[in-house]
This record gives sequence, C-alpha cells and structure tokens, in this order.
Amino acid sequence: MSDHVGIVLVSHSRALAAGLKELLGELASDEVRVVVAAGTEEGELGTSYELIARAVAEADGGAGVAVLPDLGSSVLTAVTVLQDEPHPGVVLVDAPFVEGAVAAAVTASTGAVLAEVVAAAEEARGYRKL
Repeated sequence: MSDHVGIVLVSHSRALAAGLKELLGELASDEVRVVVAAGTEEGELGTSYELIARAVAEADGGAGVAVLPDLGSSVLTAVTVLQDEPHPGVVLVDAPFVEGAVAAAVTASTGAVLAEVVAAAEEARGYRKL
C-alpha cells in the first residue's frame, strides 16, 4: 500500500505520455505511481480500454487514483472504463493534460489526499503563462 495518490496518464500518443511521465518523475516524489495508458496495444496512435483498465489497477496503491486524459476519445474511453469498472477512489479529472498532471503529481508527492490532488489538477486550468 502507498500513502500517495496514483496518477494515470491517458493519451492517444505513447510518446507524449511517456515524455510527461518523465517530467513528472523529475518534479514529484518517487513514491507517486505514475502509469501511462497511451496508444493501442499494437503501439499505434489511439486509446485502449484494456490499457486504461490495467493502468488504473497498477496506479492504485490504496490512496486513490487521479486519471488525466488528453482529449477526445481518450476522455470517452476513460469514462467508459470507469463506468464499466467502478473503483472507489478513482477520479477522472477535467484538467489540462500537462499542467494538470504536473499539479497533480507535485501535490500527490506531499502526501495530499485524493480530493486535494484532483483540486490542484483542476485549478491548473487557470494558470497563466504570460
């Protein structure tokens, strides 16, 4: 069991999600489980129900899981997975993919509870760059 909220990155692109996971690894504690569910089983662009379901299970260390999709069908597929296979403590987060994931991972690394991690990710929607 982990005392840290896990994070699932759902993307159409394995390369995009892997790069974001690498960034999160530099910014957050090693105790935060960040799992990628990206592309298809064949390594192509797309989303996969099975990859998302496995990633949620892998990321869950007991403190909850924040699922962050990139756009379009990744959102729809993640919604379907979570409706078909509901898990207490798993939340689909409506946040910008990169900024939301960074906020979620950094907040999770402090030992924050799931609600705080989700709130931090969602607040990233308002971050200004300039």
